[in-house]
Amino acid sequence: MTLSPIYQEAEQSLETVADFIRFAATQFHQSDLYFGHGTDNAWDEAVAIVLQMLDLPQDYPQGMLTAKILADEKKHLSHAIFERVEHRKPLAYITNKAYFCGLEFYIDERVLVPRSPIAELIENDFYPWLEADNPRILDLCCGSGCIGLAIAAYIEDAEVVLSDISEDAITVADINNERLGLYPKAQTAVSDLFESLADEQFDLIVSNPPYVDSEDLSDMPAEYQHEPEIGLGSGEDGLDITRRILEQAAEHLTEQGCLIVEVGNSWPALEEAFPDVPFTWLEFEKGGDGVFLLTRQQLVEHFS
Repeated sequence: MTLSPIYQEAEQSLETVADFIRFAATQFHQSDLYFGHGTDNAWDEAVAIVLQMLDLPQDYPQGMLTAKILADEKKHLSHAIFERVEHRKPLAYITNKAYFCGLEFYIDERVLVPRSPIAELIENDFYPWLEADNPRILDLCCGSGCIGLAIAAYIEDAEVVLSDISEDAITVADINNERLGLYPKAQTAVSDLFESLADEQFDLIVSNPPYVDSEDLSDMPAEYQHEPEIGLGSGEDGLDITRRILEQAAEHLTEQGCLIVEVGNSWPALEEAFPDVPFTWLEFEKGGDGVFLLTRQQLVEHFS
């Protein structure tokens, strides 16, 4: 990869951690970047890319920002900043790192970059919705495994199954499972929704399935074009997969079980499609919406 002159000059001239953060922030400010994969502004993105590329902690001491950087490190940093600006590649695909529920996950372009308000539900142990002792929980359409593995890490007595139709996604989820040391508490399965789960039942099914409608999919910023389309699009109204989940979930829930699904901006289309279904739309103190809850009983009444 041939760097443009300004990046070549940065590689030669810049010396410290602070130098590269300042340089990255300037390039990000001057470019039409979209921030939606972990940070929401140029400065935080600059700090993140430099610290992550140098394998430094998020709470790196400010007094160490004057630490000098080696020649090979300068080369890697210059290429990373170039990649973010010129190719609009999301940060997580450059550093192969993303954070969810305070945990670090390995990420590459086989899976979506973790981002979901469901993190707040996990941190609160799904209170008051999850009532069972030693609950069995399914992370349906698990992708990188961030939701299911965070559940396994936070909920002490939970047994978690993570499933996805994509073998590539399950490979990444397995990497994260091993890194976090959560096996056998958390286990993975390749499955087209419930197809390979036979007669298994769960006290809670959580899903962040593909839910982007065709119009939004075509209009998404360039950064999203690096993500696997199988993890984003779900038909004309974004609800093809959600409909299947609603039709099949009840038989895989225990009597007191419930279903939690994120549908993002497709929530108005869902309410329009099922006007008689009493969706509980969950609220989040940290921001986010488009996540509904239904009990097994409600699913039986409206979809069986």
